Amino acid sequence: MRRLLLSTLAVLPLLSEPAAAYTIYVSNEKDNTITVLDGDSLTPVGSFKVGRRPRGIVLSADKSQLFICTSDDNRVTVFDTKTNTVTGYMQSGSDPELLLLHPDGIHLFVSNEDDNMVSLIDVTKGKVVEEVPVGVEPEGLGLSPDGNWLVNTSETTNMAHVINLKTHKVEDNIVVGARPRVAKFTNDGARVLVSSEIGSSVSVIDFASRTVTKKITFQINGIPKETVQPVGILLTPDGKTAYVALGPANRVAEIDLATLEVTRYLLVGQRVWNLALSPDGKRMFTTNGVSNDVSVIDVTANKVLKSVPVGRLPWGVAVKP
Repeated sequence: MRRLLLSTLAVLPLLSEPAAAYTIYVSNEKDNTITVLDGDSLTPVGSFKVGRRPRGIVLSADKSQLFICTSDDNRVTVFDTKTNTVTGYMQSGSDPELLLLHPDGIHLFVSNEDDNMVSLIDVTKGKVVEEVPVGVEPEGLGLSPDGNWLVNTSETTNMAHVINLKTHKVEDNIVVGARPRVAKFTNDGARVLVSSEIGSSVSVIDFASRTVTKKITFQINGIPKETVQPVGILLTPDGKTAYVALGPANRVAEIDLATLEVTRYLLVGQRVWNLALSPDGKRMFTTNGVSNDVSVIDVTANKVLKSVPVGRLPWGVAVKP
């Protein structure tokens, strides 16, 4: 009996051990705030002022800081994720929109819409150390898995610019659909997906040949084509699936990356912008700019679990493990 009791007690901690906690950060473009959500309860911890028109956000390598494009302030705001306070600023260029951190944790790439530049910020120095001229209204930033190439999209030029990160020079310019927004490399680095908001499509670029090999389009019953406006792209860790936010179509499209075909659509909030996954990959979060909320999607069951109100015009989203 004593042996059975000891065995039972040994198992109890394993059964009662809580799931790993995580935190969700959402930038609210109109409220000038970051809303912080608890990942377990899916409830807001609070909203915090960070600067004018926050859009793109990304976590630092150690997850202790959140870097925020505060576009109307022409800088990157540094937000402490432990204290939920602004601790500093880094000048970036005019009207920064999206940003991406290199795996080295030091180099931060920022697309600046007004001056047609991609800035390279050294986060240890807190300043711009390089600028790369690109097309008109640069936005999306996609990094190759080996860290050697950056693809930037320019909304007005309708191009994807291939930047060699050893030379910081543009090596190729690839014409894609109208108003390209986001660029994502596939996990193997062989292809780049580029969403085209006005082109209502996703261009698939073969990176070796630097050519568009396919344009994925979207047909949703009862939804006019002009309201299907692809923006955010999210790839699953296993590299098998891509999710694309379709803007005012209020849908997220699921794409099989083996066939490059749309497998289903998920109805979310109004004007869905960007997407992020929970650390375990079981939930997806979408920012919905018109309904002012975040949709929580069960990825396994392919259904929306709930909507969580945040600030006005939610735009960017990042998840801290």
